[in-house]
Amino acid sequence: MKTVKVLLIGLTAIVLVVALVGIGNLIAQERTDRPDAPAAAQPPAGGQPSQGPQRFENLLDQLTKAYEQNDREKMGQLIGELKQSRQRFQRGAGGGPGRGMGPGQDPPVPGGEGGSTAENPPVAKTEVEKKILSVLDDMDRNQRGGMMNVPREDGRLLRLLTETNGAKNVVEIGTSNGYSGIWLCLALQTTGGKLTTHEIDANRAALARENFKKAGVDKLITLVEGDAHEMVKNLKDPIDVLFIDADKEGYFDYLNKLLPLMRPGGLILAHNVNRRGEMQDFIKAITTNPELETAFQGQGQDLSVTLKKRQAK
Repeated sequence: MKTVKVLLIGLTAIVLVVALVGIGNLIAQERTDRPDAPAAAQPPAGGQPSQGPQRFENLLDQLTKAYEQNDREKMGQLIGELKQSRQRFQRGAGGGPGRGMGPGQDPPVPGGEGGSTAENPPVAKTEVEKKILSVLDDMDRNQRGGMMNVPREDGRLLRLLTETNGAKNVVEIGTSNGYSGIWLCLALQTTGGKLTTHEIDANRAALARENFKKAGVDKLITLVEGDAHEMVKNLKDPIDVLFIDADKEGYFDYLNKLLPLMRPGGLILAHNVNRRGEMQDFIKAITTNPELETAFQGQGQDLSVTLKKRQAK
């Protein structure tokens, strides 16, 4: 037992070192690319900076504190947030032309914010949409810390896939503060659909309810508190879109329990899908089942998009 504890401590230390090196590299790159920028840029009105040296230094402080307290859950959250920040940084978010471009990425578009059309903010068509987008923007600026929210680009993709699907019944596993749920509701307020979202943490569920109300989408949502592995057993209606963004080792169980409820033509969307051990069963299930067709979107297979096939005519 003592040997196991020593190994766990050693592994935790290695993870911390790797994360700190990654943060240090990002800070150095940011300052190299912007030599005239101050060491700690002032945050925009109403929020904290989402990128830049100050952002990464804040993550460093939080990660160091979590390590000292041996809070592995917090460390995991912060490392996940670091990965999201790194991806946005690599796509050139907040930087000048040509900065942060990776292999296969499009060159910057003249006049485009951040050098990519994908980084341009969404444009509201109606006053209702404008209100929802303003709440999402506020959450993006002020509530990201520790919430493990999807990046804005993935939120937009959730909205596109859900609205294109014409979804009436959407199920989400992993509400957090409601960020992805509100993106889903941008689609549902046009399709006339409803969202059932599951969250195990009472504090996050309470925050999500506040955000749903601010965005004016609370009447579209049923928020279920408790362990989703048990609570999803109460679902009975056919599901048009399922979005999973929760405990990674639990994805396979969620799939097994909810696949029978997925309607033909329905979509199963899973976030942070990667090749680590706890995801192997899930990845195998969505890529080898003849009833399913799966594609992966984003760097490192961040989002899997799975179609439950219709019967051929």
